Amino acid sequence: MRMIAILAAGAALAFATAANAQAPSAQQPSVQPPTAAPTSPPAATPTIQSIDIVDMNELPESTQTQVNKVVAQRGDGDLQRLRASIDASPKIKSELEAKGLTSAHVIVASLGPDGTLTLVTRKAS
Repeated sequence: MRMIAILAAGAALAFATAANAQAPSAQQPSVQPPTAAPTSPPAATPTIQSIDIVDMNELPESTQTQVNKVVAQRGDGDLQRLRASIDASPKIKSELEAKGLTSAHVIVASLGPDGTLTLVTRKAS
């Protein structure tokens, strides 16, 4: 279940970055009066508060197995979008570089509800 969340968060990160890149920045949003009170709060994607970078070999054996299953089921296109999103974020990119890594080392990403982005990496062998 956690790996599904990791994959979903990675996809959300990829799509959030792509959506922000396409959003018009010079236009002022029009203000419209609310017509009805919302019945439930909108689901908000948490913003990145902190970044944890974990090497695959540091994970418990059972978690490594789950990560490997997720990686095997994911397509190359998904992985490329994830890595492109990482490269487009200076904050994430600099955190990786500080550990001597690049987006090419990232195999899975997870964004927790508390804003912690966890990147699972694997060094090329």
